[in-house]
Amino acid sequence: MLTDAQAGVLRGLAGKRAAIVGIGVTNVPLIRFLAGQGVQVTACDQKQENSLASELTSLAGLDVQYLLGPGYLDALPGFDIVYLSPGVNPGQPEIEAARRAGVAISSEIDLVLRLSAAPTVGITGSSGKTTTTTLTGLILREDVRRHHPGRQVLVGGNIGAPVIERVLTVGPDDLIVLELSSFQLKLLEVSPRVAAVLNVTPNHLDVHPSMEDYIWSKENIVRYQRDDDWAVFGADNDVTQLMAERAPGQIMFFSVSRPVPRGAFLDGDRLMMRWSEGAGSGDLGGSGGSGTGDTVVARRSDLKIPGMHNVQNVLAAVAVCAALGAEPGSMRDAIAAFSGVEHRLEPAGEIDGVVFINDSIATTPSRTIAALTAMERPIVLIAGGYDKHLPFDEMARLALGRVHTVALVGVTADKIAQAFEEAAGKAGVEPPSIIRADTFREAVGAARLAARSGDAVLLSPACASYGLFRNFEERGRAFKQLVSEFAAEAGKAGE
Repeated sequence: MLTDAQAGVLRGLAGKRAAIVGIGVTNVPLIRFLAGQGVQVTACDQKQENSLASELTSLAGLDVQYLLGPGYLDALPGFDIVYLSPGVNPGQPEIEAARRAGVAISSEIDLVLRLSAAPTVGITGSSGKTTTTTLTGLILREDVRRHHPGRQVLVGGNIGAPVIERVLTVGPDDLIVLELSSFQLKLLEVSPRVAAVLNVTPNHLDVHPSMEDYIWSKENIVRYQRDDDWAVFGADNDVTQLMAERAPGQIMFFSVSRPVPRGAFLDGDRLMMRWSEGAGSGDLGGSGGSGTGDTVVARRSDLKIPGMHNVQNVLAAVAVCAALGAEPGSMRDAIAAFSGVEHRLEPAGEIDGVVFINDSIATTPSRTIAALTAMERPIVLIAGGYDKHLPFDEMARLALGRVHTVALVGVTADKIAQAFEEAAGKAGVEPPSIIRADTFREAVGAARLAARSGDAVLLSPACASYGLFRNFEERGRAFKQLVSEFAAEAGKAGE
C-alpha cells in the first residue's frame, strides 16, 4: 500500500507531459515506470531507431512517443517536465531553453528520493564512491541478516539495477543505498536522509563549467537535509571540511590522519569508530548499534583491498553504517569478507613474474595517484583516453621513481607525456620511457614487453574511455581479455 506521500507524488505526475532524454540502461526502467503511472511519455535520444533496437523492443507495447536523431531536443519547451539521463549535460542550450520556459528539469534519482518510503543513503565523491557504496550495502545486509531478516537493502544509483523499478516495493524498515555522481546530484532538490561526501578533487571539468559548479553539484547531497539527518564527510579533504561547516544535519567525519570528534578514523593498524550520543540509535531504520565510546571495527592488516585510499573508503562506510545503527560485529565481518569491486585495483593475471592490475575505474589523475601509491612493485603504467580537461602534473610528479615505463593511448597521450617530461625536468631525473600506441591492444602489448619479472603492469588510465570504449567497464574487460590471451600465448611458448 502506498504512503500518503507516495500517493501525492504519483498524483502530481499523472497526466503530465514528460520528456525522457536518453534511452539507455538508466532511463528504460524510468520510461516504463512513468508510462505505467499515466504519464504522457516521450522518449528522446540523439541516436536513430536502428541504433536503439534492443531498447525500443523492451519498450514495445507501452504508450510512448519518440523523438530520435537530429533535433531530438528541440521540442523540450513544450513539456511539463524533462528527466535527464546522468550522461546528458544539463547545460545544453535546448535544455536551458526549456528551463527558461518553466519546464521542470529532473532525474530518476530525484524521483526515487521523493518516492522512497525507506530511509535513503547517498554516497558521492570524486573517487572511491563505488567501493564505499558497495561495502556499505554489504555491511547493512549483514546487519539486517543478523537482526531483522526480511528487510530489504537496495543498492543502486550510479551502479547496479535502476532503483526506480523497485522503489514502490520498499517500506519504512528497508534501506536504499545510492552511489551518486555530480551529474545526478546537480538536478536534486531533495537530499538523502544519510549522505556521505568522501572527497572533492577536480573532475568532469569537460562538462561542469567550473570547479565551483562541480562543488555546488556535489553539495546538493546534503543541501536539502533536515536537522535530524546525518552527513558524513572526509576530514582529510579541504573542500569536504568546508561543506561540513554548512551542512544542516548531524555530522560525522572519517580520517586516516587523525582522530575525529565523531565518526571513523585510523589509529595505527586499527580502524576505529568513535560513537557518541545519537549515533547508532537505529532511528533511520538500522538495527541499533553501540551508543558511546571508541570501538575497534577492523584492523588494516585484515583488509583484502590495498592502498590508503581504500582504508578511507572502509572508514567512510563504517561511519555511514554507524549513523544507521549497524553493529560493529556486522561491520567487522563484512569488511573482512570484502575483496573489492571489479575494475578497481583488480588482479587480472600473472605472466612470467609480472602481475597485471585492472584499475580501469581510474578516470581521473587523482584516482591514478591512489593506484600508484597502493602498488609495491615497479610499475609499467597504461594511461590515456578521453580528455576531461584535468591536469596531469601532480600524477606525473608522484609517478617518478615508481613508474619506469608509460604506455599511452588516446587523445591525451601527448598531454600526459609532456607532464612526465616536465615533472622529470623539475626533479632533475630521467623521465620514464614513453611508448605511444595507436590502439588499446597495442598499448597493452607494449606494456607487457616492457615489463620485467617482479613488475606490475597497471591499467590506470587517468582518463575516461570515450573514443576507445563505451565506458570504463568495457575497457577493463578488454584489458582482462588481452591478459588472458597473452597468458595463453606464454603457456604455449613454454610447452
